[in-house]
Amino acid sequence: MALTACGGGGGGGSPAIAPGAGSTGNGGNNGGTTQPGTPAATPDPIPTDFMRYQNLCAKPRTGVDAVGMSFPDRQGTLADEMTFLRGWADRYYLWYNEIPSTVRMADYTDAISYFGALKTPGLTPSGKAKDRFHFTYTTAEWDALNRAGEEVGYGLTWSRNATTPPRTWLAAIVEPGSPAALAGVRRGDMLVAVDGIDFVNTATTDGVARLNAGLFPKGAGEAHRLTIRRGSDTFDVGLNAAVVASASVKNAKVIDTPTGRVGYLIFDDFNAVAEKQLIDAFVMFKAQAVSDLVIDMRYNGGGLLYIASELAYMVSGPTTAGKTFERLQYNDKTAPEAPIPFRNTAYGFASPNPAPAGQALPSLGLKRVTVLATSGTCSASEAVINGLRGVDVQVDIIGGQTCGKPYGFTPVDNCGTTYFSIEFQGVNAKGFGDFADGFAPTCTVADDLSRAQGDTAEGLLAAALNYRASGTCPVSRAKAVPMELVRPQAKEIAILPRR
Repeated sequence: MALTACGGGGGGGSPAIAPGAGSTGNGGNNGGTTQPGTPAATPDPIPTDFMRYQNLCAKPRTGVDAVGMSFPDRQGTLADEMTFLRGWADRYYLWYNEIPSTVRMADYTDAISYFGALKTPGLTPSGKAKDRFHFTYTTAEWDALNRAGEEVGYGLTWSRNATTPPRTWLAAIVEPGSPAALAGVRRGDMLVAVDGIDFVNTATTDGVARLNAGLFPKGAGEAHRLTIRRGSDTFDVGLNAAVVASASVKNAKVIDTPTGRVGYLIFDDFNAVAEKQLIDAFVMFKAQAVSDLVIDMRYNGGGLLYIASELAYMVSGPTTAGKTFERLQYNDKTAPEAPIPFRNTAYGFASPNPAPAGQALPSLGLKRVTVLATSGTCSASEAVINGLRGVDVQVDIIGGQTCGKPYGFTPVDNCGTTYFSIEFQGVNAKGFGDFADGFAPTCTVADDLSRAQGDTAEGLLAAALNYRASGTCPVSRAKAVPMELVRPQAKEIAILPRR
């Protein structure tokens, strides 16, 4: 992930920082423009037999992948790669008929840039881009991230106020046991310099490039120095990049209150490793007879929809088993499929510590659950909220408006790149799925970076426990500065297993 594009391996992504006002980031679209007065070019033909072009690569990979499988690549050309992408988009992209006819292969010099243009230019009623979730990842990085929660870095996720100077970045997530944690970085620490370069105010292209290199190392073992401000103290920390395996479920515990035992857990990612971790947490909650639950998904961008349906079942219990969790609405070229049910058994996703396929899931049988949320709560996280509300489970949201992503993908690999192109919109058992602007919070509370997640005095959790007891929201005394997470788009998704 680079500072100019929060997407591993290229493609689109919201800018992390930019050199300064008036500068532009890489939108993943090099070419494809037509000058005023230029006659319209003949559109590219749309191949109906596009699958025969899959894995025909300009630069085929050789050897075996991370799980010992031979690469499927065969010798081909750049045109073959683009032909596959064009055919795939026409067949599966949700808004295939809105792809501009002016997008032509001849105007692009690489497949990723061409893919970046194969999307609708339309806007939502509120003026947002209709498709804000069109991106790529290198297949190796995607497989490591999804299967084992692994990525190269410091184990540090930032929350930011802006991409241009003056910048305020605060540490939001510090992975336990990571280089950042071992160096003493804490949640709420403010970043003031990288390798001696002023992070807050640097606006030159060269300066930003050097900030990029220090904040988002490309390889394990890279050494960099961050200058941190904590209260009135400013100090340096040396960090060596490593392959960090993030825990999807953290700090699962039971909180005793005057009105019953409340389960709490931090849940950061609907990836393969989360399946077993969630099961273990709910086994513990059930054994300790919790009567209520707070799921801290303030930073959970989503992931596997089957994990989302399993989580929703573990909250709601046997009365929802087999009922519709989410129905997927595809384009008019795809026949309707059976809805995703509330899964009461484990899918058995491959991971370093998998749950056995078919294992019965524990459940709490709750009619109410509280979700801690921010603008970083996206996609599969929102599907849990929507799916539970579809079967009349009360979901109270404490924090901020969620990100608004009722869409999802089936990622497709080709020639070492994994492509994410929106294929469906999800609706719940009541047919509702119109939350492109996110879900509004029950109580609006600013993310409290001054305390650890799970601390009962931390702003969001304290508000959740108070609302549960009294039904009242805290009074906000000051307007909070909007903050957002700095993370790749591959962590803000809803995905299904490959067809």
